[in-house]
Amino acid sequence: MKIYAVIDTNVIIAALLTKNSDAATLRVLHAVFDGSITPLYHEDILLEYDEVLHRKKFHLKESSIQLVLTAIRQYGLEVRPQPTGEILLDMDDLIFYEVAMEKRSDDAWLVTGNQKHFPARSFIVTPAEMMEILENGENEA
Repeated sequence: MKIYAVIDTNVIIAALLTKNSDAATLRVLHAVFDGSITPLYHEDILLEYDEVLHRKKFHLKESSIQLVLTAIRQYGLEVRPQPTGEILLDMDDLIFYEVAMEKRSDDAWLVTGNQKHFPARSFIVTPAEMMEILENGENEA
């Protein structure tokens, strides 16, 4: 089963920083690499990934950063969303929400560790919930 998902930056950071090989965040990232998840992105999302992943406090290797950015572009689908008019607590998160909304007709998901930053919607899920969806074959939000 192929799933479309916008992956919030915090999920990627957590995946790259975890020491737990079974962490849901890491499993989400692996699902991108194995083709189970088709990441949805916009150029603004890629710019945020690049900026945040390069923050010194994370001490991430350049090779790891480039691997993730390349994978998102290579395996992902670029989306140019229409404005939703939604007002979020952190308006920097709006592009993630709008990309997911643009592809809702394809049952797109938004995977985040910060659900409180987004409106309560059934398609906005945690990494653990995304893995349950993948494992159980569900694809309707």
